Amino acid sequence: MTDDWRKDRIGSALRGANPTVLRRLEAGFAVIGDIQFLPGYSVLLADDPAVQRLSELPRSKRLAFLADMDRLGEAVERGCRRLDPAFRRVNLEILGNTDPFLHAHVWPRFEWEPAELVSKPVWLYPRESWNDERSALGRQHDALREAIGEELDQLAT
Repeated sequence: MTDDWRKDRIGSALRGANPTVLRRLEAGFAVIGDIQFLPGYSVLLADDPAVQRLSELPRSKRLAFLADMDRLGEAVERGCRRLDPAFRRVNLEILGNTDPFLHAHVWPRFEWEPAELVSKPVWLYPRESWNDERSALGRQHDALREAIGEELDQLAT
């Protein structure tokens, strides 16, 4: 897997070249995160790379994006619960502080997380958690990808 798609995540998704895409949704793309120290971490990417803020979308597209975020959040919840009995909940966030395109983070949270972090924002995890090669997205996450994708499909009906 080359890193070229990382330079243009939305454009590569539109071209069918982003390997993290789980499903195309109404207003964006459900993708699994590059890093999986919290297995099931996913992101909803808006389907227009020029849009930086939720408020830049017309109301109908804004509501569609939020509905997609809800659908991805529920799919992550169902998939993670199915694969890990220690699943607790999901956290949904639209931050936009680093990447200049509209996206929403879906963070699964688990009982096995360190006691000092389990009730804190995921952004307080140590820097090494974010760069640990053992948590990098790979073949070991195929079952998780499949579970979340199946849940996204079920929630579409």
